[in-house]
Amino acid sequence: MDVQTWTYILVAITFLLYIGIAIWSRASSTKDFYVAGGGVSPLANGMATAADWMSAASFISMAGIISFAGYDGSVYLMGWTGGYVLLALLLAPYLRKFGKFTVPDFIGDRYYSNIARLVAVICALFVSFTYVAGQMRGVGVVFSRFLEVDVNTGVIIGMVIVLFYAVLGGMKGITYTQVAQYCVLIFAFMVPAIFISIQMTGNPLPQLGFGGSVDNGVYLLDKLDGLHKELGFHEYTSGSKSAIDVFFITAALMLGTAGLPHVIVRFFTVPKVKDARKSALYALIFIAILYTTAPAIAVFARTNLIETVSNKEYKSMPAWFKKWETTGLLTYEDKNKDGKIQYVADETKNELVIDRDIMVLANPEIARLPNWIIALVAAGGLAAALSTAAGLLLVISASISHDLLKKMVMPNISEKGELWAARGAALIAVCVAGYFGINPPGFVASVVALAFGLAAASFFPAIVMGIFSKRMNKEGAIAGMILGLGITLYYIARFKLHWIGDEASSQEKDWWFGISPEGFGTVGMLLNFIAAIVISRFTSKPPENVIAIVEDIRIPKGTKEGIQH
Repeated sequence: MDVQTWTYILVAITFLLYIGIAIWSRASSTKDFYVAGGGVSPLANGMATAADWMSAASFISMAGIISFAGYDGSVYLMGWTGGYVLLALLLAPYLRKFGKFTVPDFIGDRYYSNIARLVAVICALFVSFTYVAGQMRGVGVVFSRFLEVDVNTGVIIGMVIVLFYAVLGGMKGITYTQVAQYCVLIFAFMVPAIFISIQMTGNPLPQLGFGGSVDNGVYLLDKLDGLHKELGFHEYTSGSKSAIDVFFITAALMLGTAGLPHVIVRFFTVPKVKDARKSALYALIFIAILYTTAPAIAVFARTNLIETVSNKEYKSMPAWFKKWETTGLLTYEDKNKDGKIQYVADETKNELVIDRDIMVLANPEIARLPNWIIALVAAGGLAAALSTAAGLLLVISASISHDLLKKMVMPNISEKGELWAARGAALIAVCVAGYFGINPPGFVASVVALAFGLAAASFFPAIVMGIFSKRMNKEGAIAGMILGLGITLYYIARFKLHWIGDEASSQEKDWWFGISPEGFGTVGMLLNFIAAIVISRFTSKPPENVIAIVEDIRIPKGTKEGIQH
């Protein structure tokens, strides 16, 4: 069977599985809708968390950006991995003990203020909409190639699928759907990696294969460095980014991970605090499988791509090349009219432009793997994008229906009314998400990195100080969140989107302190901390009952102090 037939079969099977699970586990109460009834096992929650967190950016775009940027792309790997460790050890158990459905709910109650809750809702919406734009873009990229539709149509198909099981099943449906999606995406990621590792190095473990040798005992990375130098690209294994930018991007991704509302809410779906710790450990193991493999896939894909296209006859290019051309994500212009593809670093001579988001998806085709593996990767990419998109839509839905409507505007709304409001909010959210998926501000990993920066600048300080500082009050938290979010949004709007000022004055050379928009969330986070601490010292202390709550959530149950509280 050809690739498209295999793709139709595998995507149809997986979509039917997801929809079937959503119908089987549909939400019948607000607790089911927001936190899956609080009864998910640690193992299942660990798999669901891994699928929720490993988005299209992890599956599709991370290996792609490492493939093109080499060492510089590793900041995404370090930041996202380290951030999950920070979240699992520092925040998750305490937030679970606090026992609220959402991050705005935690902030509203911890800082005893509906204004703080409203600011947190606004922060959650900015973070979630920015993040979900990357996921919908990933869905569009997958569909555009494998179902042979344009990117915009692919985004619309993804919107319909996500809306169905997010609105019907809520968190309960999404949780068990994400367990299935994790199994699909990790199988789809690992199978081609193992095949190509054996093909190129003879080693079945990709993690070891990309550090192994190929022709005549030459190490694979040395070979790739040589290919890069020949084409005028920067050496693959050394970086061109400044040390300060690498540090700030890594920190923004790490601290942003620890402030992501759609990941944090996962720790409210288990019965006990102990289960939250267990599920965090399971999730870290499941995440590590993909993250330790991504650099290998990046190296395999980059090497195969260069050897396949560089200085080769255009008319002899394999079928995959022509099919990706039809999507517009790969373009060729014969500038010197010699019929050969000049793929070089010099933009005046380069004839090939490749969207880095296609590298993981095209990799099995470039390596000439069986058609069923190529189709499997398409199903895995969709699983990764849809799982995170569903989790984000739920955060948006809960922020509007629970935190805004129930807690502030209509406190007497019935549970049934709140449930319908949540579903209506999800419907509106998926339409907005689809718009951003069709009109994204950049490639998938870049867009997602911006969301992490916004989370770091807004939520991280408020959550950390809400847990560990008895002195932090509502005035400090509100001021910190507004300042952190506001200045980070300004920086992104100016230097990434070029919405502020003319484009000539918004270039890389004008970055503040040489920090890129992807890393500026760290600056926003530092300013958030400073503003919150200073203002809290000049305003009144929190009420005694709030101080008692802060003391209580840090003491494990069963201890002498815990029993007293």
